[in-house]
Amino acid sequence: MCTAISFHAGEHYFGRNLDLEYSYDEQIVITPRQYPFFFGNGEALTEHYAMIGTAYVSDGYPLYYDGMNEKGLAMAALAFPGEAVYHENMREKLNITPYELIPYILGKCDSVKKARLLLKNISLLSRPFCEELPLTPLHFIISDQKESLTAEPTEKGLLLYDNPFGVLTNSPSFDFHIKNLQAYMALSAEPMENRLSETLPFSPYSRGMGALGLPGDLSSPSRFVRAVFTKENALASDTEEGNVHQFFHLLDSVKQIRGCVRLDEKYEYTVYSSCYNTAKGIYYYTAYENRIITGIDMNQYPKEGSSLLSFPLLKKAPLHIISPSSLE
Repeated sequence: MCTAISFHAGEHYFGRNLDLEYSYDEQIVITPRQYPFFFGNGEALTEHYAMIGTAYVSDGYPLYYDGMNEKGLAMAALAFPGEAVYHENMREKLNITPYELIPYILGKCDSVKKARLLLKNISLLSRPFCEELPLTPLHFIISDQKESLTAEPTEKGLLLYDNPFGVLTNSPSFDFHIKNLQAYMALSAEPMENRLSETLPFSPYSRGMGALGLPGDLSSPSRFVRAVFTKENALASDTEEGNVHQFFHLLDSVKQIRGCVRLDEKYEYTVYSSCYNTAKGIYYYTAYENRIITGIDMNQYPKEGSSLLSFPLLKKAPLHIISPSSLE
């Protein structure tokens, strides 16, 4: 399972936790403008916006989990089990596969507004990348400086929802999360007020009681509520460092700790967390055993070209022990 967040703090920050019970050889991949995307429908995208994101590269093809293009549009795919419905070729629709949707949208669109127009004419094909990589049920969040959009493949086709919360988790469908969130509208960062009775002398006995009832479990509906509450109350900084740290704290509020969600003989955990500054074109990340924030500025690398540029995702970092000599 996963959580994605869009956070506005002067500039736009977007990212996600990737929560899985396993890890592929994820990399940070810059795709330049002339890298050819050959789609399963026979079409090709040979000129497009440059993009950066986390991907598994198979046979030279970047299978993006999340990404951002040079125009500041960001997008992430999240698991949508039991809900996603893919189709065979639909007439009068652009039929592309789920794994092609992120590069297609980021390659052609510079805003959510333009992405919405393209998505209205898209149907997702029920076709895997290869036999070793079966289709994953997915839904998507697309964000820019102004707005966010959720796209969900269903029996009726690709449904689009305006997403004013800037948050996406997993199943059930997005309309459920909208309705469920209303049950928590009384949550507050302010101290709790006694509304039970004017005659009973009650007062808060702890800080933070205004958020009493905020769900703390690891389910998708609970993570959605917790992410919205935390994001809506998080304070922006006046520095890039402060906002990047704040964004990772937002993701920390909904991350998965290895051992708490068991799946057969494995346990789900947050493989990595990403943060994109869409205005500056910088990608930041941490990993489960690497809490050091690492950044890659796509503007420092050529946007022209046809060859992928890949960086290893550093998954481990050593512990730093202060020696006595350093105190002298």
